Amino acid sequence: MINYLSSLPAACTQGIIWGIMAIGVYITYKILDIADLTVDGSICTGAAVCAMMVINGQPMWLALIASVIAGMLTGLVTGIFHTFMGIPAILSGILTQLILWSVNLKIMGAANQSLSATKYNLLISRLNLDRSIIILQLLAIALIIVLYWFFGTEFGSSVRSTGANLNMSRAQGINTSFTKIIGLVISNGIVALSGALLAQYQGNADINMGKGAIVIGLAAVIIGEALFGWLCRNNFALKLIVVVLGGIVYYIVYTTVIYIGLDADLLKMLSALLVALFLAVPYWKGKYFSGVKNVEKRALKQEKKAAKKAARKNKKEVA
Repeated sequence: MINYLSSLPAACTQGIIWGIMAIGVYITYKILDIADLTVDGSICTGAAVCAMMVINGQPMWLALIASVIAGMLTGLVTGIFHTFMGIPAILSGILTQLILWSVNLKIMGAANQSLSATKYNLLISRLNLDRSIIILQLLAIALIIVLYWFFGTEFGSSVRSTGANLNMSRAQGINTSFTKIIGLVISNGIVALSGALLAQYQGNADINMGKGAIVIGLAAVIIGEALFGWLCRNNFALKLIVVVLGGIVYYIVYTTVIYIGLDADLLKMLSALLVALFLAVPYWKGKYFSGVKNVEKRALKQEKKAAKKAARKNKKEVA
C-alpha cells in the first residue's frame, strides 16, 4: 500500500502533462466537432523538436516555443488537407500523422533521443516530482487563462460558433474554413507543448511515444466531463480545468491497474474500453433514464388535467 501511495505523485504529474494534451483534443473534439488524429504525430513532433534543441544547447524557453510552433504547423497541414483539398477531417489527420512519422525521424536522426535530467537543464523531471508538479500546475493554469481569453474574443467566439453550427456560422459571414484551420493549429500547438513536457519528464523522445495519444486525450476529456461536468455547466475555463482533472484521474486509474498486477500488454485495451464505457454513459442516460422521467412528467400532466376537469364538473353541478 505504501508503494502504491508513493507512486501517486508520479501519476498526478503524468496526468497533468496528458491533461494539457487533452485540452488540445478538447478544442477539436468538443469545440470544432472534428475527430483529429493528427495528435498521435504532433505530440511526438513537439517532443522531437524540444529534445534536439536542448541537446544542441538551446535555452529551454526557446525549445518550448519552437515545439509549439512545430505543432501548429502540423495542425496547419491537416487544416489545409481538410478545407482547401476537401479531404474528410479524419482522413486528413491520418495523412498528416503518416507524414509526421518520417518528419519526426528526420528531426531526431534516430528512433530515440536521450534527454537526461542529470546532463541537461530541464524544466521538469521525474527525478524532482515536487518541482515538476508545481511547474506543470502553473503552466496548465496559464494555458487555461490564455484560452479563456482567446475564446472570449470575437474571433474566438467565431471558432466556437463554427463547431456549434457550421451552416449558421457561414450564414453570419464567418469564414468557417479559416476558423477550422485556426482551431486545428491551436489544438496541435498545445499537443506539441505536452509532447515537449513529456519528453523532459520521461527523459527521452521516442518515435513511438505518440501511439494511442488520441485515446488517452479522449479518455481525459470524457472522464473529466463524466465525473466533474456538474461543476462547470456553462463556464469555459472550468471545462478546461475539468479536462486536466480527467487526465489526472486517468493516470491514477492506470497506476492502480498496474499496482494490482494486470498484464501490461492489456493496458491499451483497458484504455480503449474505458473510453468506450464513458462515451456510452450519456447515451444510456438519455435512452434509459430520461425516458422514465418523461413518462413520469406525462403521467403528472394527465393527473393535473383530470383534476381540472373534475373541478370544472363539480362547479357545474353546484351551479
